[in-house]
Amino acid sequence: MIHEVDEALRRLVKEQALDDPDVEIAFEAPTKDWAARRNAPTVNLYLYDIREDLRRRQRGLINEYGSDGTVANRHMPPRHIKLSYLITAWTQRPEDEHRLLSKLLLHILAHEAVPTDLLSGSLAELGLPVPMTIALPPPEDRAFADVWTALGGELKPSLDVVVCAPVDAGRRFPAGKPATEGVRITLGDDVPLAHHVIPADEPGEQPRVSIRRVVEPRT
Repeated sequence: MIHEVDEALRRLVKEQALDDPDVEIAFEAPTKDWAARRNAPTVNLYLYDIREDLRRRQRGLINEYGSDGTVANRHMPPRHIKLSYLITAWTQRPEDEHRLLSKLLLHILAHEAVPTDLLSGSLAELGLPVPMTIALPPPEDRAFADVWTALGGELKPSLDVVVCAPVDAGRRFPAGKPATEGVRITLGDDVPLAHHVIPADEPGEQPRVSIRRVVEPRT
């Protein structure tokens, strides 16, 4: 999944936002050693944080229906993983770096999610939106200056892009055959009851029983 987000961002930056064949795209950590080896104008997309978006977590199971309309399987809802990228521009002149950052900012601001035509692999198969934000304030437990300190480099203008990618949890449970027939039982007062079995909602649970009195016309 991570490499699929990498490829989507590469295409978004290279083919749409900049459309400049002379600008290279890199995903390496922008350390001093890396910067010293750079020879061409470069936009660096450094993935510095991976964590689940707990606000999007869902409970329960999702039904999968067969061709006959009955429930064939149940699966866990997808989880959502936040991938945070530190985007920087590297050229010989600060003015050119600011120009590249400005193009990136304006283009990504126009999208609330990664364009669907850029999605591939599991992201495309799920068919769910992949939200994307840019330049939001960092969480309270993290500062961009701390990221640069960890990299051992000097503070540099950057854009923070966060992509929230849905991930298939991979857990599926086969559904039992639906109960389509009922039985009739009679208690001590000889009053017939209609008895129906209701399939369980969750794996491991016992089916429920629905019983109601049946009033038959007297003969």
